[in-house]
Amino acid sequence: MNDLSRPALALPPSVRRQEVWPSAPGTSARALRPRACGATLRASGRKLVMIVSMLLAAAHSPARADDARFGVADLDRLADVAEPAVSRDGRYVVYTVTTADLERDQPQSDLWRVRWDGGAPVQLTHTPDADESRPQWSADGKWIAFLSDRKRGGEQDGEEAKPQVWLMPADGGEARRVTDLPGGVEDFALSPDGTRIAAIAFDPEFPPGAKKPKNPPPIVTERFQFKDDDSGWLGARRKHLYLVDVAGGKATLLTPGAHDEQLPAWSPDGKSIAYVTKRGADPDRHLNYDIYVIAAQAGAREHQLTTFPGADLDPYWETRPAWSPDGKRIAYLRSGEDKWIYYAPWQLAVVDVASGKAALPAPIDRCFTKPRWAPDGRSIYALIEQAETTHLSRIDVASGKIVALTSGERFDADLDVAGDGRIVVLGGDDTHPHALAAVERGRLRTLADPNAWLRGKRLASAETLRFRGADGTPLHALLVKPLDYVAGRRYPTIVRVHGGPVYQFSHEFMPDWQVYAAHGYAVLAVNPRGSSGRGFDFARAIYADWGDKDAQDVLAGVDHAVALGIADPDRLGLGGWSYGGILTDQIIARDARFKAAISGAGSGNMYGMYGDDEYAREYELELGTPWDHREAWDRASYPFLHADRIDTPSLFQCAERDFNVPCIGAEQMYQALRSRGVPTELVVYPGQHHGLTVPSYLRDRMQRNLDWYDRFLKPGEGSR
Repeated sequence: MNDLSRPALALPPSVRRQEVWPSAPGTSARALRPRACGATLRASGRKLVMIVSMLLAAAHSPARADDARFGVADLDRLADVAEPAVSRDGRYVVYTVTTADLERDQPQSDLWRVRWDGGAPVQLTHTPDADESRPQWSADGKWIAFLSDRKRGGEQDGEEAKPQVWLMPADGGEARRVTDLPGGVEDFALSPDGTRIAAIAFDPEFPPGAKKPKNPPPIVTERFQFKDDDSGWLGARRKHLYLVDVAGGKATLLTPGAHDEQLPAWSPDGKSIAYVTKRGADPDRHLNYDIYVIAAQAGAREHQLTTFPGADLDPYWETRPAWSPDGKRIAYLRSGEDKWIYYAPWQLAVVDVASGKAALPAPIDRCFTKPRWAPDGRSIYALIEQAETTHLSRIDVASGKIVALTSGERFDADLDVAGDGRIVVLGGDDTHPHALAAVERGRLRTLADPNAWLRGKRLASAETLRFRGADGTPLHALLVKPLDYVAGRRYPTIVRVHGGPVYQFSHEFMPDWQVYAAHGYAVLAVNPRGSSGRGFDFARAIYADWGDKDAQDVLAGVDHAVALGIADPDRLGLGGWSYGGILTDQIIARDARFKAAISGAGSGNMYGMYGDDEYAREYELELGTPWDHREAWDRASYPFLHADRIDTPSLFQCAERDFNVPCIGAEQMYQALRSRGVPTELVVYPGQHHGLTVPSYLRDRMQRNLDWYDRFLKPGEGSR
């Protein structure tokens, strides 16, 4: 269940209740029900393009079509930078750029390279019918390995191309395919000497040599978790670790069994591979991920390294086990106990490979992501989330001292560290989508910014509001004023509700907020209890009690914006995606002040979600089973059970193939309001998963949102 807010080139494998309006088309939405912390959300196996584009009709635009404000048409021009990788010698950075291919109505990702010391970025791949991602350098800097779903000679156009590992010269040129795994490659790591690949791949769908049937075979499963929004229906097929020879492409299965392996990472000497897996009688019933290590040779026996009774490096964060330069320690992320699911902040942990003894070098009540060792092995670089910001920091392993390397109202999303200590960070702020920068001498030096054209646009900044909730709880919100704001004048205000529930709005570029601000709306984005960035107690305040304290806090933010003289109390709109849609349903069932609401990928009846979405395990951990804990499930289903209290005109949206928050959630609320005669509409996006990817559908969604709000918040101005 998450919201429209994060950048994206790869959304988390199980984008938890969160959808994303990316900082640009393309990548890590990501989103959706994020576990605690606002981090870059990524999804293995497919890239989620969050482009929102369509033209505002000039007759109803608050400004001339030729002025410098950010319009919806500009959204198609945005590019998303992701996955930075620095060469071992620090001279070059390779990364992905995702844009919208409007002719194909699909996202398009290619590899780019830029020199550390400056110069124009160079595009390395030009594949209009395929995508490239996850670039990695060979140790000598002469080659780049990457994932691509491009076809190679001899394959027919009608055949589906699955992602495989390819290798190309570092300065571009002809690439060759290295792997040929039938199920495709989800993730990989190139060995230090460049001769082998540790690959994660699904078991083949059909036996080798078997003819593919004309129609799909029946879906048969005995698993507790039998569906996943990213992978689809889950049966006996699993994803395992393979060792692949780069020269000949021979693949050797290293980890057979009824379990899944993810996030491979080579030891510095190339003798061992660390990876993440869940084991036990039924891995589907718990969240206790652990790091295992195996020798990089056929027939090797794996060794369990971590033993904490909770998630040691949940793959959701797509943060690999980070080996220390001497190969004696591994840095990773540790969660809380299973019962706290995504509410507990992720902590930086370090485990000794020989003894298995683990420690938290800097135990603070905040979330860490993306740890990378410094070349001297004395410190670790990581992203640390605070309220409304995420900054790159250095953590001294011995003392636990933390030094922030970036500052201000900023959201950092990724980083990498070269063998010579050079650091690159990917981040942005309210008016700058993510750009790639070198970190040096206490400042940031831009290396690659494909969205530099935005400097010629008038953009709206977000200011942080501080206020108290109804019970005195200190709260924060972000407020974006209309571009032509005049002090003392009240404006129609759109209240955005974030996904998660454990997630937060941060100071990062939000295309939809810019469109709303250019369209004459104020945007209010409250971070209520349940949000990340404020510690464990703040997040778990809504544990097993959705729609109570968080709804009160959102309404307190609205009261504050009205008291400031900015929000017009008679022209208030509300909306969110995923958990943002769930909370929108809760709020309109409890408060009648909103004149229009948009609930995207939400649900007001959690009874209907159990067994239909992918969260049965999480529901049982937090709410208990529906038949034994009716009070908790009744609270979670308040909007549907009390639909007779809803009079707010409401637009419901969903994605047809969404296993994260299935359409039944939107359908039931739509049906209830239609039964009662409340103005309502249902929109279903065909063939889409939780994070929409088709540009035309994204344009449609944005246009519909504007039309819906205009219809009820600006009734005297007509409709488009």
